[in-house]
Amino acid sequence: MKYDWTQLKQSILKLGYTWFNGNNYDVNIVGIRNNTVGNKITNKFDDLITVTYRDDSGIIHYKEYKATTDPGIHWANNLLNPDGVAILVPDQYRSSYSIGLHQGKYEALKQVRRVKVYRDFDKDDFYDFDKASIREGIYGINIHRANKWGTSTQIDKWSAGCQVIASNSDFSEFMGIIHKSAEVYGNRFSYTLLESKNII
Repeated sequence: MKYDWTQLKQSILKLGYTWFNGNNYDVNIVGIRNNTVGNKITNKFDDLITVTYRDDSGIIHYKEYKATTDPGIHWANNLLNPDGVAILVPDQYRSSYSIGLHQGKYEALKQVRRVKVYRDFDKDDFYDFDKASIREGIYGINIHRANKWGTSTQIDKWSAGCQVIASNSDFSEFMGIIHKSAEVYGNRFSYTLLESKNII
């Protein structure tokens, strides 16, 4: 593990966000964008999606999954939107996701409330993270997996702005936890995206 759940909790509280402390799968879903490479497009799964929760016995579990919180090089160069490729802005998005079908194909977490994205349209090798480009809306920024057959090492077409877990087995474990949470709290989930530089 690269981090400890207590680091994420402290970092989230310091930013003024909510940390969910309930029992029985009250999940904290936290993405961590890797800042060590600056804003260069690596096209690698060099970020993390994490989930922290208590089980029915009150034991705390923390999971880290290799992921990307950025779009891949393909969609950065082949824009689906003339305003530019979407890059999720770090923030806490309360009740913004629910279990649904990603592209009508398989269960994932679908965006159901507005989120903020940077728009990058210049097709170079860097994400601009330009605050002036931020837009807010429902853009299909889902949380899903890459290749269903195993673990992907390059993002390529797997993300046009979605939060994507690299390993199919990791994603299956993640969705199992999500389903248990939904049985207790209902089908709405919050997602918090942090930058690695902001983790205590």
